[in-house]
Amino acid sequence: MRYTYRLRPGVQATRTLEAEWHRCRFLWNEAVHQQRSGSRPTFVRLSKMLTEIRSRTPWLREGSQVAQQQTLRTYAAALDRSFKVKGTRRPKVKSRKTSLPSMEYTTRGFTVRDGRLRLPNKVSIPVVWSRKLPSPPTSVRVFKDSLGHWYASFVTRRPLSPAASATGSIGIDWGVATTATTTNPAFDLAYPGHRHRCAAELARAQRKMARRRGPRGQAASRGYIVARREAARLHKKAARQNTHAARVWARAVVANHHTIAVEDFKPRFLARSTMAKKAADAAIGAAKRELIERGTRAARRVVLVPPAFTTMTCASCSARAKQRLALGERIFRCEHCGHTADRDRNAARVILATVELDRVSGDDVRHCSPPPLGACGAVRAGNPATSVLGRAKTSPSTECER
Repeated sequence: MRYTYRLRPGVQATRTLEAEWHRCRFLWNEAVHQQRSGSRPTFVRLSKMLTEIRSRTPWLREGSQVAQQQTLRTYAAALDRSFKVKGTRRPKVKSRKTSLPSMEYTTRGFTVRDGRLRLPNKVSIPVVWSRKLPSPPTSVRVFKDSLGHWYASFVTRRPLSPAASATGSIGIDWGVATTATTTNPAFDLAYPGHRHRCAAELARAQRKMARRRGPRGQAASRGYIVARREAARLHKKAARQNTHAARVWARAVVANHHTIAVEDFKPRFLARSTMAKKAADAAIGAAKRELIERGTRAARRVVLVPPAFTTMTCASCSARAKQRLALGERIFRCEHCGHTADRDRNAARVILATVELDRVSGDDVRHCSPPPLGACGAVRAGNPATSVLGRAKTSPSTECER
């Protein structure tokens, strides 16, 4: 697990960290150039090139070899992910003006002593210890945010601490008007609207930035830097409020339910729709990550269900509608049984029924309506839907499907 703490570096420590970041950024950009030129460098080849260039470049030798080596390792992992994960782009050049400093150190490159983080080149930084580390850290990431604040993110091992036993089950459907609609209305996550409330202040700060922006090629003025910092502060404030709301909600859901059926929703496509601004304010991805992490940590059964046909399936009779519902239709009406319910609430119940019936998605729920007690219990017992944090697996044909 990662534990993040605020750092209080002095002027000299800040200069040393920024100089180290420029060295790491140079190596990252050089690795990107090697890839674009067609040489296809592997991590081993990049390590050999680093050894050679450090031997003849005093500027690189002044920096930490651990941080530089970890930069190349991170680049190799990002490049490998771009080939394996669909939709992931190749690593690109890190600009001096737009990229924020971020460096990683292993146990060979840092120590924690007397409440201070000690890095190479005699850098000693006070740490704001908001809580204790559960075990000695194995690595640390030192980074700076858009406000100019420095942080240290330690990676440590922490034993799983299962929460108190709970017997309830809950299905969760993601949305924009209501961020999370569940089968139990008491656990719904309402649309927070934090960015919407900051919109007026943010617009004033951005207009101030536009007025104080200097000509291209000229150094930024003091007034422009202050206006840019104010806009970044408002962005950070809304993001932190969203994170806090998601954590409080996820803690309540995990504490009261053992089985959590989550719609495996990808909010990326909303960024290209007319709901992009409101979807970004809802922070669906952050709430989903927080729920999965806390559920896994508490040893709950968390199942990711594909969203296919969950909105079109009736939660009462499992019949599927012939046509998709438009976004403006917020009430689901079943033509077969006459069941009427809120569109998102119906989808949440279908998602929960998918997990209880050991199916893959809502499309499979319609093949087998909820059986009477004991009808298919033997088949389900021999074929569990999933383990913690796994997708529901397809079960073999049962008597209900035939």
